[in-house]
Amino acid sequence: MLELEFTTRDLALTRFALSPLWEAVAAARVLTLPAPDPLHRPWAEAARARLTGAGLDWGLLADLVPPPPRTIPLFLAPPPTTPVADLHLELDALRATPPEDVRTALRSPRAPQSPRIDALRDDPVTRLARLADTIEAFWDLAVAPHWPRIRALVESDIIHRARLLARGGAQQFLNDLAPQVSWDSDTLSIGHHHTRGGHRLGGRGLLLVPSVFVWPQVFSISAPAWQPTLRYPPRGIATLWERRRHEPSRALAAVLGRGRALLLTELDEPATTAELAHRTGMTPGGVSQHLTTLRTAGLLTAHRTGRHVLYARTEAAEALLGASQSPQG
Repeated sequence: MLELEFTTRDLALTRFALSPLWEAVAAARVLTLPAPDPLHRPWAEAARARLTGAGLDWGLLADLVPPPPRTIPLFLAPPPTTPVADLHLELDALRATPPEDVRTALRSPRAPQSPRIDALRDDPVTRLARLADTIEAFWDLAVAPHWPRIRALVESDIIHRARLLARGGAQQFLNDLAPQVSWDSDTLSIGHHHTRGGHRLGGRGLLLVPSVFVWPQVFSISAPAWQPTLRYPPRGIATLWERRRHEPSRALAAVLGRGRALLLTELDEPATTAELAHRTGMTPGGVSQHLTTLRTAGLLTAHRTGRHVLYARTEAAEALLGASQSPQG
């Protein structure tokens, strides 16, 4: 059990943030588990296939994200400094990590170990740059196609927490973060299996980072160089990878046309032209034309994996779908 002691100033400085870099690192960790949690299994199976199809060597990244009791080195995904971090800026910061910080982290008794990690410790500058490139490629293949849905889910969670704070104060929203987390007498208790003790936040506040791929656990950081951080799974995560078949709303069909509205609705998860044609009964040529139109309008993105192109909804598309399915739509 880890216990974090709050002062009034700590409560005042507690904030939320999103980190694409952390989500990529946590996603990689899920793929290293012998048996991923059933909730993430649909994503994991598809992600492994894409990574294999692309021939990406992400062995060093896998070595750096082992299951407990080993820890993930802090330099790999430090707490974000802005509310919504930019992946490329986070990767630039990773590349600029001082070599001695890398060596110190990898000498820790609980740090992961492997020949590839030894090579990183011996030559941090060169190998850290390669690692950042690998994480970027991993992100493009395994996480980016799903990012609009992930971001919509975590931002919805933050809005929910803000409402809890408004209705019941800090005690209510902190008690609601996760089953492993509880608040009592100015102390936040976090149920870790391998971390124990008490820490004072020291007037730095707590950074709360909702994260899809930490499920079903929570991760915490308490290091002098960084704001104390708690990464927790957002509410509603059980529905994230569900594949739903439903008709588009009449309002959306009236705006986009039924074919384009149907394709946009079907893209609950990234899919190829052939898969969408099979699921909707449209011809591949018709699907391709509609996808091109939707992409030109900023409602879809395209990500190549091997010989295939996966289409995914953008944040604008998620917002449009949400509005069209509201009672007013």
